[in-house]
Amino acid sequence: MASKATAWSVHGFTASGAVLGVFALFEIGRGGFARAVIYMLAALAIDSVDGTLARRVGVAERLPRIDGRTLDDVVDYLNYAIVPVVFLLELGAFAHWSLVLLPVLAGSYGFAQVDVKTEDDFFLGWPSYWNVVAFYVWLLELSPATASAWVALFAALTLVPLKYIYPSRMRRLRGVTAVGGTLWMIAMAFISQEAPGGARDLATWLSLVYPAYYVAVSAWLGRWWQVSRSEPKPSEDHRVGS
Repeated sequence: MASKATAWSVHGFTASGAVLGVFALFEIGRGGFARAVIYMLAALAIDSVDGTLARRVGVAERLPRIDGRTLDDVVDYLNYAIVPVVFLLELGAFAHWSLVLLPVLAGSYGFAQVDVKTEDDFFLGWPSYWNVVAFYVWLLELSPATASAWVALFAALTLVPLKYIYPSRMRRLRGVTAVGGTLWMIAMAFISQEAPGGARDLATWLSLVYPAYYVAVSAWLGRWWQVSRSEPKPSEDHRVGS
């Protein structure tokens, strides 16, 4: 009984990310972008650890009628695609409203791929980190033209079969990446609460060190010079997160 209770608590922990997504949407609707970022970061933190917890507890064996992967997919699609796109839309970040199709369709494609995970534990194609895009569009106060260009680029990269590191399953540099990701989330939480100005701008630019690290390590370990598709890999988790 205790084991099943623990498994249920892990599923509840994952599902709580959807609740945070709803709170983020509420704040976005009333212009509370700084508060919305906190909810989005909290949801990201949950997704960073819930897969590891699920594997350690063995939720699939203890609760075989509950599909943890489906639950994770639903929560992740909300928090990595829908919430960030609404954030960008309310922010006025699109040069034309029709451009919302790009991240929504790219996110749908990304989550639907059966070969999104590779045999050597990478994401195939740019993971749907639209929340990270939304953070920087807001913090850097990018113009609609510039923001739309970046959105179009990342939407296109979803279709390109390059390998991106999957932090919680990395075989090399896992500890460094986890620590860096944790520090980045903490930094973003503080930066998002700062008033616009020179100090926030500087901190935002400095925070880009971790996304740059993520891309550089992905290119190195994923051997981007050897672009190829991989065979599908069954897994308990799916598209994004750690």
